[in-house]
Amino acid sequence: MLECRSFYLWMAQVLFLMGVIALLLWVSLSPKRPTYTIIHLSVPALNGRNTTLPVDDASMNTTVDFWLEITNPNNESGIYYDDINITIYFDDENVGATTISSFNQGYEKSIRPESVYTNRRFSKAVYRAVSSGTMDLKVGVATKFRNKTWGLKSKHHGMDLQGTVKIGSDGKIYRKNKKVKLHHTPKKWRLHFTGRD
Repeated sequence: MLECRSFYLWMAQVLFLMGVIALLLWVSLSPKRPTYTIIHLSVPALNGRNTTLPVDDASMNTTVDFWLEITNPNNESGIYYDDINITIYFDDENVGATTISSFNQGYEKSIRPESVYTNRRFSKAVYRAVSSGTMDLKVGVATKFRNKTWGLKSKHHGMDLQGTVKIGSDGKIYRKNKKVKLHHTPKKWRLHFTGRD
């Protein structure tokens, strides 16, 4: 009887130890989501220009140039991205978009310089807004990705992110820290920014 109890106690200890090991492995190997940061954003048409120009100026075709830094925080897991859709919003209106084609990322940071060509309505609004000080642009990022750990790919994970970038009269980010980290889009805004739940 005593031997039977010792056996069950030993089995319980083994199962408990295996559970703890499995939990630690799961926590240590569960991949973290990549982070997205705007490290540069500018509206070149404003750089050195007179912001009191008439709004019908024919040269007011506007682009928004930016660098998107994508960081993989995992040391043991690569990331396979689907196309990354980037949209620029002004006054909650979509004024331009671009797409970064699908790619694979190792363990290093990836910096993607991109340009978004905006509509003429935005071009006029830019001059009006910046002439009074600063303006806010929202950057929305939507994509899906898979992690690859030890040769095995995970299921697809979705990401819907957004960030607000304040632009000064020089057409550049208006703050001392020139980086803007993108955060998860609140669910109530997800349909508005990405067109899906």
